[in-house]
Amino acid sequence: MQRTLVKDALHATAPTDTIFLQGWVRTRRDAKAFSFVELNDGSCLKGLQIVVDASLADYPAVAHAHTGAAIEVTGKLVASKGAGQQWEVVATSFKVIGEADGTYPLQKKGHSLEFLREIAHLRPRSNLFGAVFRVRSRLAYAVHQFFQERGFHYVHPPIITASDAEGAGEMFRVTTLDLENPPRGADKHVDATKDFFGKKTFLTVSGQLEAEIFACALSNVYTFGPTFRAENSNTSRHAAEFWMIEPEVAFCDLTGDMDLAEEFVKHLLRDVKTHCAEDLEFFGKFVDKDLAARLDFVLEKPFVRCSYTEAVEIIAQSGKTWEHPVSWGDNLQAEHERYLTEEHFKCPVTVYNYPRALKAFYMRVNAPDAQGRETVAAMDLLVPGIGEIIGGSQREERLDVLRESMARHHLDEKAYWWYLDLRRYGSVPHAGFGLGFERMLMFATGVANIRDVIPFARTPGAAEF
Repeated sequence: MQRTLVKDALHATAPTDTIFLQGWVRTRRDAKAFSFVELNDGSCLKGLQIVVDASLADYPAVAHAHTGAAIEVTGKLVASKGAGQQWEVVATSFKVIGEADGTYPLQKKGHSLEFLREIAHLRPRSNLFGAVFRVRSRLAYAVHQFFQERGFHYVHPPIITASDAEGAGEMFRVTTLDLENPPRGADKHVDATKDFFGKKTFLTVSGQLEAEIFACALSNVYTFGPTFRAENSNTSRHAAEFWMIEPEVAFCDLTGDMDLAEEFVKHLLRDVKTHCAEDLEFFGKFVDKDLAARLDFVLEKPFVRCSYTEAVEIIAQSGKTWEHPVSWGDNLQAEHERYLTEEHFKCPVTVYNYPRALKAFYMRVNAPDAQGRETVAAMDLLVPGIGEIIGGSQREERLDVLRESMARHHLDEKAYWWYLDLRRYGSVPHAGFGLGFERMLMFATGVANIRDVIPFARTPGAAEF
């Protein structure tokens, strides 16, 4: 018999004489003549009530249907006599497939997020994490939908790379050398030419540089995959492994890049509101009571665009006392970004044209301003509650300027020969951005810690599961 998912049973339009369900026991309540078992299969937040009559031949199996046990049920879908539910199933067959005893850690009580991280192999069965990962799944689909419907091509950059797109140097080394006794050259340093790839290689921090290659051939492309940063950071916003979405568009300037970023954010939020309403309602009730208002805030209000120079002036003239005072040339901190979105403009803000010294080598250099200060065509999209959610730029398409920027960042041209070739052969203006997928999930769900929106978090000292 074909299995029916709980979400489909709950949305049935008429009773059904025979229905077959499989899932896990959330709760069981026994009475004299029957038992009530709540079955959940992860397809939606709610469970489906199973009524098992004591006269049923299979009734003795109910005694083994403890919380967490896997069961399968055949029965009739009927209108529920209880309040708060439209349908229930009267069992004609009840079987326990996999038992769970009293040591099952997800009993019906409150559990801290810290405890649930310790049982990441079981936490998807909880209401909270079932909701989080259903939203994650839907948002991933919405990412592809957005770009595919706009003629973008999905490309897969390498996970192992010899280049550092950010110039940060905080990368995970990939090696097959014997760490106890590595080969050494005449200078006594480790000889990387003896390694698997014949050179130093790392886990990628970004697929951007490779995306630029494909944008200069296919016009509109995007990447969506894991990226890695070896930052020894234990904040709620940082992880060593996370997923990035990075579109790259040929024949595009900074304005077009900002247009695309704003449209993308709104598409994702509209999609999750439409397709994950039940889960969002749960988050609004138990995680963040302001969630619905904040999502509507971003969807309904037009985004404001503000230059970095204007932003610094606004912050300086705010009259507020800052933990990190800012002057021209300094990075904006989360407190400044949230002030701009939540208090000053009261809407999402895209800040653009940042000081050249703050940004990566590949960003397009602008003409100096009236004070002779150099900026680059970079932008950050800021939203309330989070701050920066997207960072992007127009890329430097001029060979001579790119070479000068690389020299400033002490980058070896030989390592980027192919990147320079893109500027030698049919160079075009192009732009792109990066969206941290987990940051978007945090914004869409109200969940405050990045460790709780990724299945198995990788943070300093933590690589369990």
